[in-house]
Amino acid sequence: MTETLLVTGAAGQLGRGVIRYLLDTHKVPPAKIIATTRNPENVADLAARGVVVRAADFNDATSLENAFKGADRVLIISTSDLDLKTGRRLKQHEAAVAAAKKAGVSHLLYTSMPNPEPVSPVLFAGDHYGTEQAIKASGIAYTIFRNGWYQENLFMALPHAIASGQWYTSAGDGRIAHGSRDDMAAAIAAGLASSSTDSKTYTLTGPQAYTTAEIAALVSEVTGKPLEVIQLPDEALTEGVKAAGVPEEFARVIVSFDANTRSGRIAMATDAVETLSGRKPRTLKQFLEANKAALAG
Repeated sequence: MTETLLVTGAAGQLGRGVIRYLLDTHKVPPAKIIATTRNPENVADLAARGVVVRAADFNDATSLENAFKGADRVLIISTSDLDLKTGRRLKQHEAAVAAAKKAGVSHLLYTSMPNPEPVSPVLFAGDHYGTEQAIKASGIAYTIFRNGWYQENLFMALPHAIASGQWYTSAGDGRIAHGSRDDMAAAIAAGLASSSTDSKTYTLTGPQAYTTAEIAALVSEVTGKPLEVIQLPDEALTEGVKAAGVPEEFARVIVSFDANTRSGRIAMATDAVETLSGRKPRTLKQFLEANKAALAG
């Protein structure tokens, strides 16, 4: 490995997973890995392994330019700054792309979402679509990973649903192939560690797509607890999520996921995780079995 690899958001779960696979599976020398984060003290463990740690703030273009110096292949992990009113996240990503171009980066990698085009019901899809467009306009060779919904995201809804015996949704008969975050980290690390110079887009998902009713049946099978799915209109679901204490803006985001599912825009199940990582992805049933205690309280 002669190229220097950089991972932004290194303190987050996905970033840490990617770096772990670079070190342990792909045997990339630690000195050839740059981990960036706003607070370098949060990745002291990576520094202790010999990884180069740099401060990078997506709201500070100069810090990004300094952080990216000397990097050949840069993975931009999308930030968690979901400010729908200001479009701040897209501005952050555009600043990172510009910094990569200024630093002479040879390959850009980015974590997007499936089908982020402007017709997407997902309220933050425009952040991803705009970033993809900025990457393509930069002229830098790229790999875009359109990450499907994580199996871990089910922790947002399932514990409460299992406890009450009722799962409220507006997803209808739409399907999702939830994938393991760890599987996606393995796939992304493989793409980052490869010497590929081609521009490609991969959609990363779990191995099988299920409706909400089918997921509920699997949950009941694994936990032994009955779970009834109750379909609601988007507006009623939004009010219910707000009544549970979720701020309105985020409640609308959550319900937009269900609208997206209902529209069929996230129903795909691809083999990209296995193609990239060389391993079989974790199934939804395996995830539920491994997390049975946490899900069922």
